[in-house]
Amino acid sequence: MSRIGLDAMGGDYAPGAVVRGAVEALPELSEGSVITLFGDRSQIGQVLREQGCGPEAFEIVHTSEVIEMCDEPATAFRRKADSSIAVGFRYLAGGKIDGLASAGNTGAMLVGGVHIIGQIEGVIRPAISALIGTADGGRVLLLDVGLNVDCKPEVLYQYGILGNVYARSVMGIGKPRIGLLNIGEEREKGNQATRAAYELMEAGADFDFAGNVESKRVLAGGGADVVVCDGFVGNSLLKMAESFYEISRTQGCAGGYVEALNYERVGGTAVLGIKANVVVGHGCSSPTAIKNMILQTELNIRGGLVSRLKEAFAGTRVCV
Repeated sequence: MSRIGLDAMGGDYAPGAVVRGAVEALPELSEGSVITLFGDRSQIGQVLREQGCGPEAFEIVHTSEVIEMCDEPATAFRRKADSSIAVGFRYLAGGKIDGLASAGNTGAMLVGGVHIIGQIEGVIRPAISALIGTADGGRVLLLDVGLNVDCKPEVLYQYGILGNVYARSVMGIGKPRIGLLNIGEEREKGNQATRAAYELMEAGADFDFAGNVESKRVLAGGGADVVVCDGFVGNSLLKMAESFYEISRTQGCAGGYVEALNYERVGGTAVLGIKANVVVGHGCSSPTAIKNMILQTELNIRGGLVSRLKEAFAGTRVCV
């Protein structure tokens, strides 16, 4: 049984798109899994009635405030104690739900994740990960994609551990190949941080290091199952992939590999390195994206992601 918390008020089209996505997710959830909706009960009820779905299909926790996209995250989290995000994190911290997902204010979700839930012991910095479809029909996990724009070599090494555990627990890959994003495949390529990270990753024993991976291999596939980089580079690469998808659609190239780049197919990205399952989605998420964000959260819960990360960092051998 998975208890999935969903911020019903988060996103550009909330609560309509969020609640509709939750309704669409119901038949695809595992038996016994429950969705808890955090938000305005009357607005949620109205959308459910429009969808012909009874409120008994969900657990609904009424909240009276919303952290808007334009709000300063830390300030809003403190001042809007009865917001859907803040209440959701209290439920997560109290063990009343197993994971929390939102397409709302990403900064507020990160504030809640780091300051309310806390980092796993041994983790220097958490990361935001993203699954990207590849031309060979597979998927690659990219991290970090925006949380830490500057990373020391030790942090990049730990991203390899985070990605390795995720790939094993959620993606079902027995022996993931962990690559380091760089401007060339040769070990001497890159800046000071990537060269030092290469040495750590090559000498480490926490994962199977596949060497440097050029950006062209990320979308093509075959280079690695997990690609590690700092948040500045990762966010730039992710947004370029999303732009490529949108441009391809307008040019009539939808379908096939192009559709594998559609963010709606994944729905959300996991925040890795904190003590609970937290998933964030695009503010412009459609019902389909919300549905897949919920299903992604359930996968993380069922895979025992957080407990496996704790185990991995209890035995990490990198010097930090």
